[in-house]
Amino acid sequence: MSILTLNNVGQSFGDFDVFSGITAAIPNDAKIGLVGPNGIGKTTLLRILAGLELPSSGSVTRAQGTRLGYLRQEAMEAFAGRANTVYAEMLTVFGDIKAQEAALHALELRMAAGEVGDVLDEYSAAQQAFELAGGYDYELRISQVLHGLGFGKEDWETPLGRLSGGQKTRALLARLLLERPDLLILDEPTNHLDVEAIEWLEGTLRLWGGALLVVSHDRYFLDKVVDRIWEMSRSGVELYRGNYSAYVQQRQERWERREVEFEAIKERFLKELDYVKRNIARDATTNMAKGRLRRLIREVRVVQAGGLQTLLDKQWGQVMEEVDISESKWGVMDVEQAIKGLHSPTRRPPKLNFRLKTTLRSGNLVLRTSSLEIGFLDTPLFVADPIQLERQECAALIGPNGTGKTTFLRTLMGQLEPLSGTIRFGASLKVGYFAQAHEKLNPDNTVLEELLGHKHMLLGPARNYLAQYLFRGEDVYKPVRLLSGGERGRLALAILALEGANFLLLDEPTNHLDIPAQEVLQEVLEQFDGTILLVSHDRYLVDRLATQVWELREGRLVVFPGPYAEFVTARQEADAAAKQHAVEQRVEARRGQNGDRQSKIEARRRERALAEMEEAIHRLERRLAQLEHDLQSASHAQDLTKIQQLSAAYADTQSTLEESMEAWAELADA
Repeated sequence: MSILTLNNVGQSFGDFDVFSGITAAIPNDAKIGLVGPNGIGKTTLLRILAGLELPSSGSVTRAQGTRLGYLRQEAMEAFAGRANTVYAEMLTVFGDIKAQEAALHALELRMAAGEVGDVLDEYSAAQQAFELAGGYDYELRISQVLHGLGFGKEDWETPLGRLSGGQKTRALLARLLLERPDLLILDEPTNHLDVEAIEWLEGTLRLWGGALLVVSHDRYFLDKVVDRIWEMSRSGVELYRGNYSAYVQQRQERWERREVEFEAIKERFLKELDYVKRNIARDATTNMAKGRLRRLIREVRVVQAGGLQTLLDKQWGQVMEEVDISESKWGVMDVEQAIKGLHSPTRRPPKLNFRLKTTLRSGNLVLRTSSLEIGFLDTPLFVADPIQLERQECAALIGPNGTGKTTFLRTLMGQLEPLSGTIRFGASLKVGYFAQAHEKLNPDNTVLEELLGHKHMLLGPARNYLAQYLFRGEDVYKPVRLLSGGERGRLALAILALEGANFLLLDEPTNHLDIPAQEVLQEVLEQFDGTILLVSHDRYLVDRLATQVWELREGRLVVFPGPYAEFVTARQEADAAAKQHAVEQRVEARRGQNGDRQSKIEARRRERALAEMEEAIHRLERRLAQLEHDLQSASHAQDLTKIQQLSAAYADTQSTLEESMEAWAELADA
């Protein structure tokens, strides 16, 4: 069942058509990722679906009673005029439950005053309704959501007006998750979240009971959350089944299939034309040849208008109805020229077209450190495990903001000295640096001047070179200060590619790049013949490139000698073990306090029950891990039936696990 339907939706501003012809439907349990180049109109489409804008053409229909929640990219005005604290704002979601709670309290006062009979029955019914509405766990839900999105308890009483823009966006997201709308629309929800909060949100949205439509540049997030992709262009959306990785594979297959189909159609046209040429002047076959020529003209006109699929579907009647050639003056030569001038209707987005080439082969050892301590102005930031990076490896340096990642890169470049320890570089190194702030770019230069300032080139070759980075026509004369974040990133990449470096230090290279540009950069780095040290929050890029992971946390750089997927698994296991150890310590402390009050028999019974519950919890955790693995496999296989079955099983298992953990905690604390 669809809860929202789009019929031929378009949006225009003056003479400019942002997009047109969008026809699609959102099923009530769909998790959809909306992707497309920057500027294609994704946010505009979301605002139309949310009812904040009217389309220039077409219609949007919601199923009756559908509740919709919308998270905009920046929520500075989301709480305008509201004086609530963060926690008080979350409580507004549960106004009905709070009213039920007050009514229950009033009934309790009446019973305490001696009223019985009907009051007791009324209280029993009210209590049952309160429980069914979630009255006994809404405060727990608020706590879980705020904590998951990075609000510590010290933030809960902060007035909304004092929150930063990013904090307001997170607070709005928290409220939407608590409201549980039937359709949740999210525009770049990970923009203001750290990795821990993103991972929490991924887990929450995987179990989301309603429909989800999300725009995100975070490909790893899309892989974890969505089960279908809408690819948006100026002329509509195309539907792909599965997560982001499945979409990339299907898209390539679809492009290749359409190219083959187009060439086959073009070849058939030429064969038809050859028949017409050979028979149009013969008395016996001239009428048949003229009829086939008229039909061929119609078909060529359809393909010229972008209707290749009509021909492939063999909808000849539709072709005849849509194309009027009564006024056509085309002759045989005109048709031949038109056929040869046909271009494939497959519209691939413009893409970066470049390679990072090394001009010098480095030695096998690229970087080695010992007893290293990194800091700034004598302020220690972290100490590092021994590091060894070899040629053609990629190390991913990850960790929260402010832990010293950029400071470490500046230390490697010699701009800062380490506080202690040694750094040894290998032979024949040529270092190239990409800064996330692009501070080396001169804001007063044009794009062309900035390029020529790094390498002397003739004007023609320089413009051709910049065209590979999508700076075409008058774009090359645009001042650097007027460039968008993505354009500055592309210019910085263009300059980096000129250097011929064999050791790249990359500080957030995908910041501000749209997904097509991220894909190209990933492909370029995968083919790079040198060594890479990558600082990035882009987990998809890290997952594809990293051969080792360096994690900065709590003042220490820890080296994990393996790819990102293995690192994540190891970290999850370590976190689970740490939590289990903390709980066991708490239980032991409780046992010590209560040991004198418990008989040995009671203690043995309790320990036996705890052990049995712990074993059951371990089984549920293993089952949950297996279901998550199976879900990922089903997403890659685009098996929607299996995805739905596994999602339901995952939710049931998760619920059982939470109940078991609560029961265990109650027994452990008893």
